[in-house]
Amino acid sequence: MKKQRVLVLVHETLVPPESSDGYSEQQIDEWRTEYDVTTSLRAMGHEVKVLGLGDNLADLRNAITDWRPDVAFNLLEEFQGIVTYDQHVVAFLELMKLPYTGCNPRGMMISRDKVLSKQILSYHRIPTARFALLPRKRRYREPRRLKFPLFVKSATEDASLGISQASIVHDAQKLRERVEFIHEQTSSDALVEEYIEGREIYIGVIGNERLTTFPLWELNFGTLPDVMAGIATRKVKWDRNYQRKHGIGTGPATDLPEGLAPRVAQLARRIYRALCLSGYARIDLRLKPDGSVFVLEANANPNLAQIEDLATSALSSGVGYDDLLERIMRFGLAYQAAWRQA
Repeated sequence: MKKQRVLVLVHETLVPPESSDGYSEQQIDEWRTEYDVTTSLRAMGHEVKVLGLGDNLADLRNAITDWRPDVAFNLLEEFQGIVTYDQHVVAFLELMKLPYTGCNPRGMMISRDKVLSKQILSYHRIPTARFALLPRKRRYREPRRLKFPLFVKSATEDASLGISQASIVHDAQKLRERVEFIHEQTSSDALVEEYIEGREIYIGVIGNERLTTFPLWELNFGTLPDVMAGIATRKVKWDRNYQRKHGIGTGPATDLPEGLAPRVAQLARRIYRALCLSGYARIDLRLKPDGSVFVLEANANPNLAQIEDLATSALSSGVGYDDLLERIMRFGLAYQAAWRQA
């Protein structure tokens, strides 16, 4: 790949330092992805400019017109403090006719809206848990067609925000309490699903038209007590001390039923296309004891840190971190946005 001028887009509070020396693990975790991507791109010989964005697109316009990058490497996860607004930044990049990495605006909008995603998956007869939406600022109505236990989460937030052991509820009173908690703590609608007991499986997908899937990855809950449900709570996903204490981590999914891996890979490609995704994504699934698989959600532009699932699963298939970043850039440069077809 020829050397590119890469404009790396990050949140204004996550502009990484030149070196990680002298920072604690907790501090590094805040900007680990941004640091890994920028330092690797520079080491590969690309010319890199990091732009921290908050709530003003004028800064982005000026960087594009003044610096004239070849591609934007999009690491934003929100805009103006709103998770679902990051799609508008990508739409702006298309208006500026600048190629970008990761997902297109339509795919981002669909995948960020978990209810819409599940409706589309259901239409395509892709297995997902039965669900109901309980909107904020409306009179509470219990979803009587769903069977307990139920799982309650935000309809739009990601990174396990608002998810804990209390997210699994077994009666009507606890359900109402948890729905109110999600409304108040995340300022979003609540998505209520029938809880699926089983193993937590992830699969990475990259590409636009021709798709590549990486090996199945599994969240292992280590020494967590059996009385605790195996779910990706915020503590399980992000608390390093808690992970070390209980031996929690992700790694290759083993002891799978015969033929399951290719079946899940095919399912992941169907999901990717049904939700109009592009660039790269991670599909989260549940594997029940009987071997059946249910989709939890699709994550456009998942975490790209070297130690996270997408990069480690790619490495297990022979795709190193530098190679992964270059593939992602190639897909961005090749993506046929509407302005290229006009």
